[in-house]
Amino acid sequence: MSNIVIYSTKPMPEMEAVLSEIDDAEVRTVDIAKMKDYAVINPSLMIVTDIELANEALMTNKFPCPMLFIGAVKKDATVRAEGYDFIADYKNTDEFIVRVKALLKIKEIKDKLERVSTTDELTGLHNRKYLQERLEEEISRSKRYGTKLSCILFDIDFFKVVNDMYGYEWGDILLKNIANKLDAMIRREDILTRYGDEEFLLVLPNTSEENAFLFGERFRREVEKMEFIPAGEEEAHKVTISGGISTYPCMPDVEEDANTVIRYAEHALYNAKHRGKNKIIQFSQMNLEM
Repeated sequence: MSNIVIYSTKPMPEMEAVLSEIDDAEVRTVDIAKMKDYAVINPSLMIVTDIELANEALMTNKFPCPMLFIGAVKKDATVRAEGYDFIADYKNTDEFIVRVKALLKIKEIKDKLERVSTTDELTGLHNRKYLQERLEEEISRSKRYGTKLSCILFDIDFFKVVNDMYGYEWGDILLKNIANKLDAMIRREDILTRYGDEEFLLVLPNTSEENAFLFGERFRREVEKMEFIPAGEEEAHKVTISGGISTYPCMPDVEEDANTVIRYAEHALYNAKHRGKNKIIQFSQMNLEM
């Protein structure tokens, strides 16, 4: 669904009627003075009826979508957007629709490239590139508002055995099964990524270490109950998972960033592996329990 937003000083029913002919497009008109609040609406395309009135917003914002200006071409316009164009009169409906569709296509291609660059091909989860950007954002938010942020690094136990015994195809099937199971359990605001070959890193905003541990234990038990039966086998292959938890802020008087928080989760995971696997270990408890 494309979200087309017309920014104008007055209602634009004629323009809305023309744009309504575009398949899968939602059209609305918003006061041009509210352009700076574009993120609330999340437009796919912004149509601006008066570039002069929009000048302040254009100078102070970088827009994540294309823009179409109604009126004469302004060669010295400062526009930071995914692309932009001018059209003298939207009442030339054929040309207007062509311009609008071309700009929507730019947005569609850009979004697709962004998804491809930040998505793991096998599992469909986010990849490490996406993780690094989002985790830094969440740490900044946690620091600003004084909230807890937890990370759980999961690792499938004895995953190499699955590949060696049944082949990489069945290893891939197991990875996708576990990814789907974990994805179905998380909240909308959580960030789930494929971190390594058989590793998944889950970022839990506004989550204490205790609650992260409860989630990790619940998922560990779900994996333990899995029925994974490769082709040709009569019995299920037992699957377990280990996990390490770190919670920001992790240590007092230490400057911590995304890499630091992940490294602490890695230490906790290695501790879980060292202690026999099929365990969830909290970084803060490692010295107490070793």
